[in-house]
Amino acid sequence: MQLTGLTVIGGGQMARALVGGMLESGCLQASELTIVHKTKSTGEWWSSKYSECTTTTDTVEAVAGAKVVMLAVKPHIIAEVLSVKNDAGKSADWSGRLIVSIAAGIGLDKLTAGVGHDRVVRVMPNTPSLVGEGASGFCVSDGVGDDDVQLIETMLSSVGIASQVTEPQMNAVTGVSGSGPAYVFLIIEALADGGVAAGLPRATALQLATQTVLGAAKMVRETGEHPGVLKDNVCSPGGTTIAAMSTLEQNAVRGAMIQAVQASANRSRELA
Repeated sequence: MQLTGLTVIGGGQMARALVGGMLESGCLQASELTIVHKTKSTGEWWSSKYSECTTTTDTVEAVAGAKVVMLAVKPHIIAEVLSVKNDAGKSADWSGRLIVSIAAGIGLDKLTAGVGHDRVVRVMPNTPSLVGEGASGFCVSDGVGDDDVQLIETMLSSVGIASQVTEPQMNAVTGVSGSGPAYVFLIIEALADGGVAAGLPRATALQLATQTVLGAAKMVRETGEHPGVLKDNVCSPGGTTIAAMSTLEQNAVRGAMIQAVQASANRSRELA
């Protein structure tokens, strides 16, 4: 399914990850894209990267020409964006458009109230979308039809995988995949630090740590085996890996990860 007439309000890192992936995959053509930005540098980045796209600071005009509008702004300015007026005092017309929000913690009720209709989708993407390996969760309001859901799945699948969930589950999505890349970056950094401590050069340790995490993730995805089974396959009796696993358990690494997901999910609830 080809996406036409997309206006993105906010052109920051997450917009660059999602929309950049759509452009690279062919799901979206640059000539069909309008970016609404506040800073000159943001507009220049999009113009230099995708010369055929339109950049503007006029939200009202950009929304008027859109079939789909993506709200890619920080949660605390959503209300300001939805109530924006131009210099002539004209408000943005959100009617008849599919509204897609990636603002963390902002619920469908607030979004539908702000745009005046219930054809609204709430998405929690993550930054690996930038390299085509994103993991996004989304939920929809009552006015979203099957064709709209198919379009959203096409958009998000162009940069990774997409899972439709209920709105109460969106906080958990934030905890697992929305914040999850940061947990994994920390693990890669720690693995590399351990390698350096054990005598490896920094570059070699980081290369090995990065590839190990990538390879382990691909094994889980491609074999379909439970990660616990794959872990046990590496742990020979009395060997090096089971000794390492004992240390991880003593330091409550498993519990810390569970608590991290819960903390992120709880913070998402607070933002709402």
